[in-house]
Amino acid sequence: MTTRVSNEEQLRKMKTHPGFIAALDQSGGSTPHALALYGIKDHSWADDDEMFDLVHQMRTRVITSPSFTGERIIGAILFEDTMDREIHGEPTADYLWNVKRVVPFLKVDKGLQVENDGVQLMKPMPELAPLLEKARSKRIFGTKMRSLIKQANPAGIKKIVSQQFEFAKQIIAAGLIPIVEPEVDIHCPDKSAAETLLKAAILEKLNLLETGQQVMLKLTLPEQVDLYVDCVHDSRVVRVVALSGGYTREEADDRLRKNHGVVASFSRALLEGLSKNQTDAEFDTTLDASIRSIYEASIT
Repeated sequence: MTTRVSNEEQLRKMKTHPGFIAALDQSGGSTPHALALYGIKDHSWADDDEMFDLVHQMRTRVITSPSFTGERIIGAILFEDTMDREIHGEPTADYLWNVKRVVPFLKVDKGLQVENDGVQLMKPMPELAPLLEKARSKRIFGTKMRSLIKQANPAGIKKIVSQQFEFAKQIIAAGLIPIVEPEVDIHCPDKSAAETLLKAAILEKLNLLETGQQVMLKLTLPEQVDLYVDCVHDSRVVRVVALSGGYTREEADDRLRKNHGVVASFSRALLEGLSKNQTDAEFDTTLDASIRSIYEASIT
């Protein structure tokens, strides 16, 4: 199939199309848990190669489902291993856009450092430049990188946001749109205060972006309704998306509905209820119900 990728068309979709982002980017550490939820027990594989074969089969089943289309799903975040593989003979990112009209993103972070100042910064990314070059060659539109806030610590939160935006500028320079994800742990003792500090730090960094530089924000569903509405309407922000963060899909959907202009970027909540043992009809029905509920919560 001829590759039909237009960054402008993809950017327009990310900015304006109703829908949400599917987070299909579980990596080495979280893959066994994702497989277990899908009904594939730990130790069902001999090594990492077999484990990633299994997870690619699961992701292929999700992506090729009739319910998984660009009508309701505007983007999908991939792990590097998934980007490097194919679906029905096409590179995964090409299949997502050419066949499904879903914009492809790549998770680029290498995990978290140990907690310090109430936060977990991202580990160093010395290989980021070649990874971004590879992502461009694979027709990836944007990236995602996650760090974690566990305490309402002003110094720690500033460090997290500074690190996110430093990498974001490198990603923008490489021609990709970065999703900045400074997650606030839903068990943070003073979650609301942490979110207030986070919003201030983000707005400060947005104000330092140069003309034409744009980011996306992936944020924990906040305690204060519409806390991030300023970010939603900021011209430097392509889209504000929310992670489910450990909330059940029902609670995540409920919180999402109250935050106008924010759309979902759910992982576990999207795949809830899916099983390797389901028939294709059962699988598609379950996934369609998930997609419908998340989509409806995302269009408020």
